[in-house]
Amino acid sequence: MVHQYKNNGYDIVLDVNSGAIHVVDDMTYDIIAMYQAHAPEEIVQALSAKYGEEEVKEALCEVQALVANGELFTEDTYEDYIMDFSTRPTVVKALCLHIAHDCNLACKYCFAEEGEYHGRKELMSFEVGKKALDFLIANSGNRRNLEVDFFGGEPLMNWQVVKDLVAYGREQETLHDKKFRFTLTTNGVLLNDEVIEFCNREMANVVLSMDGRKEVHDGMRPFRKGAGSYDLVAPKFRKFADSRHQEKYYVRGTFTRNNLDFSADVLHLADLGFKQISVEPVVAEDSEEYAIRKEDLPKLFDEYDKLAREMVKRKKQGDDFSFFHFMIDLEGGPCVAKRLSGCGSGTEYLAVTPWGDFYPCHQFVGKESFLLGNIEEGIKQKNIVDEFKGCNVYTKEKCRECFAKFYCSGGCAANAWSFEEDIHGAYDIGCELQKKRIECAIMMKVAESMDG
Repeated sequence: MVHQYKNNGYDIVLDVNSGAIHVVDDMTYDIIAMYQAHAPEEIVQALSAKYGEEEVKEALCEVQALVANGELFTEDTYEDYIMDFSTRPTVVKALCLHIAHDCNLACKYCFAEEGEYHGRKELMSFEVGKKALDFLIANSGNRRNLEVDFFGGEPLMNWQVVKDLVAYGREQETLHDKKFRFTLTTNGVLLNDEVIEFCNREMANVVLSMDGRKEVHDGMRPFRKGAGSYDLVAPKFRKFADSRHQEKYYVRGTFTRNNLDFSADVLHLADLGFKQISVEPVVAEDSEEYAIRKEDLPKLFDEYDKLAREMVKRKKQGDDFSFFHFMIDLEGGPCVAKRLSGCGSGTEYLAVTPWGDFYPCHQFVGKESFLLGNIEEGIKQKNIVDEFKGCNVYTKEKCRECFAKFYCSGGCAANAWSFEEDIHGAYDIGCELQKKRIECAIMMKVAESMDG
């Protein structure tokens, strides 16, 4: 399988199964497009008038050499491997602790319903969090490195318990030969010097929720009485990012139908001095006025192209920044199994409610059909775990023949469930945007290598 596209003046050909990327001229691009469906003499006859017979024959020979060398139209040899991989024993390696089902903002697009997750307000007690960490240690097998994300709602509304759980985790590291990697997601309202100092000492990564321009941010992330939060959080986030030397954090925003020109929000964040940026499309039902619709896709594609070109320009000028969805590793990256099976939700990664219930991930919390168990009894619904374990790009019909499958890992199971009631399905708008982001990311790598 190959994927061909043109972007920013480059003719790009991706050989999906090998990962080889070729930057070619127009003639070679046209030859590759015809290669599998036409005999060599047909290709020469069809393209000679446009490019010249001898030139086409020479380029055709080069394409044939790439095929022979396993760099073009290579076979997919991973299906049997990933099916065997999906039957392996798994251990739990990460928890998302819902430290607070409450929030001091009233974000209009919040999937957690202002932090309450379709249920009641509650703060996680130290005792529940302690048992969750004990469960993680006991069910992590020989895996030494473990991850715990403090999530909400707004985690800083339960800050003392966050600190106490980090201290408990550090105590357990030596006792059990484990190493905890703690992370935190915050809206910044309660961010202060003490929180910054603690995070810089203990948190491996921190996500700062901010949508971009003031009018965009305030429009979707107000306080409960309606006032905007931009003026309060923006300077705090800038101070926090600088205190971490612009590393090990993300300023993370959401764009909606209200700001389809979202590249302006990304660049606004970059111009504020942020170097680690992630601005993602909202996921919402069509009934929501801010939901992204199919007819919005051409505009959004243009915005990604515009952003990618600007990032190429800024990198040349020495003023670059990282955009999460354009980060792509063409030489290393996750192993093949991880690329094809996804984030590990429901198997290696679990969400824990304030009262100790387990769900496959934070986006499934409150959906009772996905309740897996609890901190007292462990995992009770192993059939659900097995279903998530068997979920990969080859069990998703929309993914099998998609060029993006090695990069997106089949997409988000929660989004698939929300739109198709099947974790083996796919969220179509999300898929189209993901494919565009991958094209842009590859183009940027091409531009970097060509300019270098």
